[in-house]
Amino acid sequence: MKLSGHLIGLLKEYMRDLVEQACQEATANQSFGFTPGPYRPDQALSDLLAILDDRIESEGVQVGLPERFLHEMWEVCNQAQTHIKDRVWLEYNVGNPAMTKARTRELTYRALLEYLEGSALSGGERGTA
Repeated sequence: MKLSGHLIGLLKEYMRDLVEQACQEATANQSFGFTPGPYRPDQALSDLLAILDDRIESEGVQVGLPERFLHEMWEVCNQAQTHIKDRVWLEYNVGNPAMTKARTRELTYRALLEYLEGSALSGGERGTA
């Protein structure tokens, strides 16, 4: 799937919003002594698709989101699952900071953007192997 610079910019904005939301949740949870459970890359992708669905409904036409964008992103996220899980696992096991919800989202979205960039450079769809 080839994305315009405008769409990539919107995706990055939504991704930043989700990472910031996770940071705020962590601060609130910490103040109440709550320790959240593990958070996986597939959950981060689901959260991204949920915010895309919400934004498409509320502001899609105004910000230039194509009608089929959510469906296309869902397909790309499915295709990218293995790439994303491998990248996040690698980052986690290289000794980076603790895997919080915010960190998992950050790594997941970075891997998704890498996948999208690689897919665009290769001229189309990419396999999951």
